Amino acid sequence: MATGAAKMPLGIPDINASARPNRSPRPKHREFIMAPLTKATLRRLRMPLIRPYKLSYKTFEEFEPFVVELEDADGRRGFADGHISPGSSSETREGGWAFITARLGEIMGREPGEASAHVLKQFDESKVAATAIGAAIEVLEGSPYIAIPAAVAVPLLTPTSGHTAAEIEQEVEERLAEGFRTFKIKVGKDVDADLTRVGLFQKAVGKRATLRLDANRAFSRDDGMRFARSLKPEQIELFEQPCESAEWAANADVASVSTVPVMLDEPICTLADIDRAAGINGVGLCKLKLKRFGSMARLQEGLERVRAGGMEPVLGDGIGSEIQNWLEACVARTTIRNAGEFNGFLKSKDTLFVEPLKFEAGAIQIPAGFKPRLDPAKMDRLTIESAEFRAD
Repeated sequence: MATGAAKMPLGIPDINASARPNRSPRPKHREFIMAPLTKATLRRLRMPLIRPYKLSYKTFEEFEPFVVELEDADGRRGFADGHISPGSSSETREGGWAFITARLGEIMGREPGEASAHVLKQFDESKVAATAIGAAIEVLEGSPYIAIPAAVAVPLLTPTSGHTAAEIEQEVEERLAEGFRTFKIKVGKDVDADLTRVGLFQKAVGKRATLRLDANRAFSRDDGMRFARSLKPEQIELFEQPCESAEWAANADVASVSTVPVMLDEPICTLADIDRAAGINGVGLCKLKLKRFGSMARLQEGLERVRAGGMEPVLGDGIGSEIQNWLEACVARTTIRNAGEFNGFLKSKDTLFVEPLKFEAGAIQIPAGFKPRLDPAKMDRLTIESAEFRAD
């Protein structure tokens, strides 16, 4: 069993408890056959960022999600998207585009449930691409995950960029004033410099916030172990993905000496991955992302499996668009009890909805009955490639 079973890291309070109902929404059994899919539009967007977003493997200046829009014979519509991050996995944008175009051509004229099953059978070929279609079908079907019976606030974490003491102090005060209570610090380049920077953040936040450290797979086994065993645990919630995704043994070695719980991210794409993580001593959390699970229903199953394995689930894609972040927030409101990482929409210069997602007091604020619509003018302006499909 993983370290930290059945406990929130650091005794952090359940910040979403007041918003979470007793039971998670569950898709209802289909009692009738829905109208067949008759139209699909695929778009590739180019969304400039407010400022460059630096990861260990890439610096983003723009996001380029694939947006899938579907319509059935009765006029019901649904949409979702997926952002393939070059370098994060073996998926490529070229391969993802090819996957989506092939599958959309194949599912025209099919009932949504049949179409979803057809796409998810081929999920392993391109996970992000398959999820864009699978989630769009869920939205078209009116999934209970996106039904918001009462207004809800879903807390978010904030990325950080400061390096000097003065920069960090200023950044911490500004983000605290905006309502953030969880800070993410990127590490993985230089063990000593990273430890110094983490120490500066610990001093700056005091007991007012918690910290998440993310190596984005950048540490070697030895450097990861030296970093992890040298951490002073005060206010550190977790240490994320020390080594490469496929290096399970190296990540386990880091977790075995870490003074704080380790969280696995990139390797977690299936229930089997979650079960494997649960057997590693020192791994206390798993981070899941909608784009790696195929649908909101499968994502929730994964989140529940994490907790059943004695770990704590974390959810969210920091390079997702407003669409992906909305869908993840809808699932998060009933399943997670820590700050969400679905904050990519705050990094982009543009929103995609007619009524944009609202951010206030450190949280996504979703009003009761919220049903977003894509803004046609914005979609057209940001589209750099598109394709359309119709049933015969």
